[in-house]
Parts: sequence; structure tokens; C-alpha cells
Amino acid sequence: MKLTLRHFVVCLMCLSASAFAQTSDDSSEVTRLLRSGQIDQAAAKVESALSAKPRDPQLRFLRGVIQIEQKRTNDAIVTFQRMTEDFPELPEPYNNLAVLYAGQGQYDKSRAALELAIRTHPSYATAHENLGDVYTKMASESYSKALQLDASNSAAQVKLNLIRDLSSAKAQRPTPPPPVATAVVPAPVIAQLPTPTPVAIPTPAAPTPASPALAVAKPSATAPDTKPSVAPAMRSDESTAAFEAVQNWAKAWSNKDVEAYLASYSKSFATPNGESRKAWEAERRSRIEGKRSITVVIESPTIELTDNASALVKFRQVYKADSLSANSRKTLKLSKADGTWKIVEETTGK
Repeated sequence: MKLTLRHFVVCLMCLSASAFAQTSDDSSEVTRLLRSGQIDQAAAKVESALSAKPRDPQLRFLRGVIQIEQKRTNDAIVTFQRMTEDFPELPEPYNNLAVLYAGQGQYDKSRAALELAIRTHPSYATAHENLGDVYTKMASESYSKALQLDASNSAAQVKLNLIRDLSSAKAQRPTPPPPVATAVVPAPVIAQLPTPTPVAIPTPAAPTPASPALAVAKPSATAPDTKPSVAPAMRSDESTAAFEAVQNWAKAWSNKDVEAYLASYSKSFATPNGESRKAWEAERRSRIEGKRSITVVIESPTIELTDNASALVKFRQVYKADSLSANSRKTLKLSKADGTWKIVEETTGK
């Protein structure tokens, strides 16, 4: 069963962020070059424009689209990842990351990125559909594995056939044309993913249809609801607020904003080695300010809200600083005081 990515269009005139200014002349020119197929010229133009306006979201989004056109997948992943850090309220970069991860067979990362897209913009239909497609692919692989281990498992065979039928029906559905009134940039056709290793099944397998396609970067024309949606592990306003506090902690760390980073910790924070708070802060300040650049990414977060004033946030922390790179489990215990969630305990490796 293959997971293929159909062609897509990127509505660059309507990136869903009401706080951003109207599309600039530079963005319009890059868009024009892309539409006319002048990829190299578009790449040169966007880099020149970004040298003057490095935080322009439209230009950075365009850079990612161009990198996809140029088959520079890893560069595009970095571009969209950094956009999620600087503009966490935008769902489109998360969605594009998910498609790129799926193209590499990294379905867990794809799922996590789509869940973040939905959390930032609950009404983003493209992300919801893509998440369903990723779960369908993961289910197909699991049922195939079950049959590989037990060829007599008829229930798994029936479920696998149902998924194939569902995928075939979607593949045969015509893709609606983009709205004529919207200025769009044709984006590339993403190559099919590698076909999973065939699995021996006792009954004749139906022909493998094209599986669900992931739609990429089809932004909403309206401004998003910036309130995060509530995932199963985040069923209350308190758990959402606790998670936002962790996001702000990671962002401050990435931005080397030491004051905001230290302010994320409670006055009662239990320092890792039992040192004084003053000594711990001095050590953290030295380490953060001594780095040229820092990137902290939160992946696969879960929240356990023990009561309305205490929470455990568990996630995988991807840390990069200069030449150092680390990927580890992290648990933060938070407590709410005076209406604000603060970190009271920090554990790595759990």
C-alpha cells in the first residue's frame, strides 16, 4: 500500500495570520516568478528580500515552497520548522512539515506536526484530513505486520481490505480545481513514498490502490481561531494553559531570552543538583549566552493534569546548539500560582 502525495497549491495571499501585513511587493514578485516556472530566479529573489526582512512570514513560507520545488527536502523541513518556532499560531508550516515527514516515511513525526496544526487552528480542514490519512497509513502497516506474524488472522485481513477500499475510493475522487479568484502558486508534485516491504497473506490480496493523498499548505482565507484546540490529553483550559507555558519556555530558550527563560521557573523550583537558586541561574545564564544559536523543539507532548493547580508535561526534547545536538525525553512538573503556570521540577530521560 502506497501513500502518495497529490499536487497542491499554496495560497500565498492568505497565510492565516491576521496580525501580518498585506503581501509585500517582494512576495508578489517571488510569486510571479514561481507561477512562471522561473524557480532559480524566484530563489535568488526570496533570499535577497529575506536579507532585508528576515522575519517576514510570507517570504519565509515562499522559501520553503521553493526548496520543495528544488527537491531540497531537508532544507524545506528546517525552514518550516523554524517558522513553527517563530510563528506558532500559523497552522500551514506545521501542515507542510507533516507532508514532508510523511514523504520520508516518518509517520509519527507527521502525526505530531498535524496535531499541532489542529491545536493552533481547530477549523483547519486540510490538517484534519491529512491526519486521517496518516492514521490510515499507520493502521495499514500495523495490520500488515499482524498478518506477517499470524497469517491466519482473518480479522486483520478484513480490516486491511477495508482500508484498501477506503484508499481506493479517495484516490478515484477528482481533485477540485483551486478557486479562480485566489492568487495561487503551483507547488510541486511530491514523489511517491517507497512501497513498504510486501507481506505474505494467505488470501489473494486485492490490487493495491493509490492510498489517501496528503494535501499540502492550503491555507484558510480567514484568520484562525488562535485558541489551541483541546487534544485528548488536554481536555481543560488549565491543561491548555500549562502547555502554553511550556511552549513559551522552549521559545525563550531558543531565542536566548534568558530573563524570560528563568521566569518560567517557580521560586520553589527544585534545582537539579540541590545547588542554590542563584548558582543554578548563573550556570544556566552562562550556558545559554555562551551559545551562538539554540533551537529547542517539543515533540509528542502529553499532559497529566493532577488538579487545577498541578500538571506533568512529558515530551521529547530536540535540542540543537552550535555543533551540539541532543534528543531526549523530558518531564516538567508545573504548578499554578497567582494565575500563572511555573516549572517546579525538571527531569530528563523520563
